[in-house]
Amino acid sequence: MQSLRAAITSGRYRPGDHLGEVELASHLGVSRGTVREALRHLQQEGLVTAGNRGMLRVNTVSPREVRELFRVRAALEGLAVTEIIASPQHDTAVATLRTALAKLPDTPGDFAENLEADLGFHLLLCQLSGNSMLVASWRHLEGRIRVTIMNGEAVREAPTMMARDRHAPIVEAIAGGDAAAAVTVVEEHMAAAARQYAPDA
Repeated sequence: MQSLRAAITSGRYRPGDHLGEVELASHLGVSRGTVREALRHLQQEGLVTAGNRGMLRVNTVSPREVRELFRVRAALEGLAVTEIIASPQHDTAVATLRTALAKLPDTPGDFAENLEADLGFHLLLCQLSGNSMLVASWRHLEGRIRVTIMNGEAVREAPTMMARDRHAPIVEAIAGGDAAAAVTVVEEHMAAAARQYAPDA
C-alpha cells in the first residue's frame, strides 16, 4: 500500500487517472488482492474515488475542498500552538521548532525535499502539542495535503508557502507565549496556502 500511496502523492498518478487492479498488480509485482486491499484503504483516506461503473481513479481535489482542507488544518494546528504554549515543555518545543525551521528552504530548490521539510515542520508542530488525537487527525489528512500540493503546477514553479520566512512567524508567535496571537498567525498561514493552492477559488 505504501508504494501505491507514494505513487499518488508524488504525482506519478495524477488526479483523474484510472487505477486498474491488473495493471497495478503487474507494475508493483503484487497480487490483485493486495492491490484491491490497498485501494480500499486509499479510498478511505480520500486519495482514491470511485468513478463511472465503479472504476477507481485518483481523487481530484476541487478548489472548495482545498479551502476546506486548509481550514481544518488551521483548526488542528491552531490547537497545537495553543497546547504548546500552555505546556511546561514550551521552551524546549520552541528550540525544537527553530531547528526544524532551519531545514526549510530560504530559496527555491529541490521541490520534493522542500515538500518533505515543509510537511515535517507542520507534523512536528502537532507532535509537540502532546495531543495524540490531534496528531492522528493531521496524519489522516496528510495524503490529501500531499496531493493538493504536488498537483499545483504553479506551486512547483514558485513554492513560496514552503519558504522559511513563511514559517518563522509561527515559531516566533509560539515563543512569544500569546496563544491568541499564535492562532491568528497559523490561520493567516493556512489562508494564504489555500489561496495559493486554489487560485481560482
